[in-house]
Amino acid sequence: MTAIWGPYHGPESSAVLRIAELAEAGGVGVETIRYYQRRGLLATPARGERGAIRRYGADDVHRLRFIRQAQGAGFTLSEIAELLALDAGHDRARARELARGRIAAIDAQIAALTSARDALSRLAAECAEGGAGPCPILAAFDDG
Repeated sequence: MTAIWGPYHGPESSAVLRIAELAEAGGVGVETIRYYQRRGLLATPARGERGAIRRYGADDVHRLRFIRQAQGAGFTLSEIAELLALDAGHDRARARELARGRIAAIDAQIAALTSARDALSRLAAECAEGGAGPCPILAAFDDG
């Protein structure tokens, strides 16, 4: 089975991209690439002869895009590292467990945001009614 982020065996799979081009292809900055390398999420290619510029290939682009998409789904970088390792071992049960954990966290965030929206809606309605005293919205956020 092919890994999620590669390998890519087309004509573009040879290492032809500089770090800035990889960053652009992945929609991130160069420093993000370097950060992912320090975290072990992306490999740091060896320099060519006489310290030539490092080159990246399509596999690196695919892996970078996987990382960004997983972040978009709410996974932490630690969880993404585990997902990348799991893919190599095809551990579907653990990957499913991680996904279910993210779903539970997202559900909790939705519940908290729904509660906050409901409270703010009530305050806005009270504010619209007018009446004496301070604005209920301002009063709700005043510690004093």
